[in-house]
Amino acid sequence: MTGNPVLDEVCAGTPAGGLRPFVGRYLGYREGMPGGVASGRGTSPPLVRHEAAGAFVVLILGWGAPLDVLNPRSAAHSAYRVDSFVAGPYDGYCTTSTVGAGAGVELLLTPPAARRILGVPLGELANRAVPVDQLTDAWLDRLRVRLAEASGWPRRFALLDTALGARLAATDQVDPHLGRAWGRLAGSAGRIGIGELAGELGWSRRHLAGRFRRELGLAPKTTARLLRFQRAYAALGRESAMPGTPVRPDRPEPSNGGAEPVGNWAELAVRWGYYDQSHLIREFREFTGATPAALGRPGSHSSNPG
Repeated sequence: MTGNPVLDEVCAGTPAGGLRPFVGRYLGYREGMPGGVASGRGTSPPLVRHEAAGAFVVLILGWGAPLDVLNPRSAAHSAYRVDSFVAGPYDGYCTTSTVGAGAGVELLLTPPAARRILGVPLGELANRAVPVDQLTDAWLDRLRVRLAEASGWPRRFALLDTALGARLAATDQVDPHLGRAWGRLAGSAGRIGIGELAGELGWSRRHLAGRFRRELGLAPKTTARLLRFQRAYAALGRESAMPGTPVRPDRPEPSNGGAEPVGNWAELAVRWGYYDQSHLIREFREFTGATPAALGRPGSHSSNPG
């Protein structure tokens, strides 16, 4: 594409204390392309972002210019001309594309929280983007309207706290076995063996895989790979607010953009839980479409225009 996006506003917010184990940071944004949507010289180029895979669920509640969410592996699992959608969990990268000025709030949800908040088994959402108005319950679409009408980001974040807290209070927890499975996977950054995990639960590997995939979106082995990848990705400074991690929007940016020093990829691969450097590179290519070295360069970001 040509041109660079303009971030007119960006505001990070911390969910209320009871929500933090379930919801990552709130990110309010308003952005567009220089020159507006159209002019006498023609139409502005699209703003295209490259999004990495993740074991979490992305919820966008937006207003303004609609966008396309494109899964390169499946047009049927993509979404077109939407301003609010749910995506994931994803075991591959995708892209978003929009023309014009967009605004909204982005949330990252753990799979157990997303299962309760959205009210559908995440197997129906894995590797796809679904407009919120296509979900069986219209409460998210009504919340989107309230967010758009609210005055300022603090008020919007307070509305999210209230709505999400009420939703969690009104819904049953996921099967305790699945909640424990997710907790063990997330707590170990994907390093626990699936056989060991199944044994702890008193389930067979097959039963664990089937239940986990239906309710939480992806197979536990794939989820473990993504959690390990997210840890490495965060170490490169690519992502800083996975659900359940502390959110400090006022933290000053380090001179290196928050990235861990890179150089000896073999040592870093072992530190991050990979067999060797080749294993690390293969996983990054699958989940981001790029090598870790490319993502670690200054100014590189999987969500930059591409």
